[in-house]
Amino acid sequence: MQRLTARARVVAAVAIAAATAIVDGQQPESPGHLVDAPVEVVRPIAPPPRPFPSEKDSRRLKRVAFIVYGDTRGGTATDGVTLHPIHSRVMDRMLEVIRERANTEQPIRFVLQTGDAVLRGGDARMWNVSYSPIIERLTRDAGVPYFFTLGNHDVLPARNGGPGGRENSLRAIANLLPAVGSKRRHADSVTYAFGIGPVFVISVDSNEATDPAQLHWVSRQLDRLDRKRFPTVVAFMHHPPYSSGFHGVPSGVEPQTLAIRSIWMPLFRQHHVRLVLAGHEHLFEHWVERYADRSRPHRVDVVVTGGGGAPITAYRGEPDLSAYLAEGASQSVTVEHLVKPAATTAGNPNHFVVIDVDGSTIAAEVVALDGAFAPFGGRRRQTLDE
Repeated sequence: MQRLTARARVVAAVAIAAATAIVDGQQPESPGHLVDAPVEVVRPIAPPPRPFPSEKDSRRLKRVAFIVYGDTRGGTATDGVTLHPIHSRVMDRMLEVIRERANTEQPIRFVLQTGDAVLRGGDARMWNVSYSPIIERLTRDAGVPYFFTLGNHDVLPARNGGPGGRENSLRAIANLLPAVGSKRRHADSVTYAFGIGPVFVISVDSNEATDPAQLHWVSRQLDRLDRKRFPTVVAFMHHPPYSSGFHGVPSGVEPQTLAIRSIWMPLFRQHHVRLVLAGHEHLFEHWVERYADRSRPHRVDVVVTGGGGAPITAYRGEPDLSAYLAEGASQSVTVEHLVKPAATTAGNPNHFVVIDVDGSTIAAEVVALDGAFAPFGGRRRQTLDE
């Protein structure tokens, strides 16, 4: 296959960045000129050498640890030309933590990514050059399973034709998800689930938050779930139900956010989902939603983690949740903003979050690249049922 020269690839990437940089409030790069080029094909990411343990084989596990992070896309003209430098550093630190915990009682069993892997999903070079080699350090080299959900940037089309962003995304992660046709996969999509030890994880494609087929499939998964076996249910998606950054406090709430509030959060409360993980905002924040039903009072923790390499953002203000709280009045829904992001980008470091589950007890630890970020009242670690 004919390949672009290094110079042509840079010029093409500049053009792509200029057209897309204003997404998420960025300023555009220098415009450059779009180059006609052969359509490159996305290469599937190499899976771990050993398959993920089955639900049956992991039944005896009582303690499970995993990592979650998101928004690893770039925001410059080098996307699709070079390896993403910040994401590479995040992965360096992640692999250190994985090695440190390898021989402990709670090794890292898998990694979740909350979306926006690349700047423009329709551009195969952004996967093949800037993203996939970083992930293969984790999957192929370290043998750690990696699970992904789609962000809004991942479904963006290419500027020079060829497959769309969604098709490219699915091709990139084809070897990492449950097989199409299995009971834990909804059609050929990024809506899927898996169980390990006491933890059951569901991926929701929040770009399609109003899709009735997706909602029906997830509802059936939760309806039929053995909660004695899986006391801790975790949902992860790209768009959070509420946030305090650029996407949470604009002039109008994004439609995906409204759909998550009106459709998905009531479903999660109905089934006592314990943890909702999201990205979209390029920062860390932690919310606690409390509610009551016929059984007893409950809480669902909402963790927003988008510090994987995208341009860092900052606190913009509190979202207006008055309509959401009114809709949840019958369940006495309240929302507490437990950890707020900093008001400056310098105060919001690149990071990932380590989640430890021990039966039904959950703890979270934020690991920042600079090592100094302590969001939980001066601590990096917080037990989520305190």
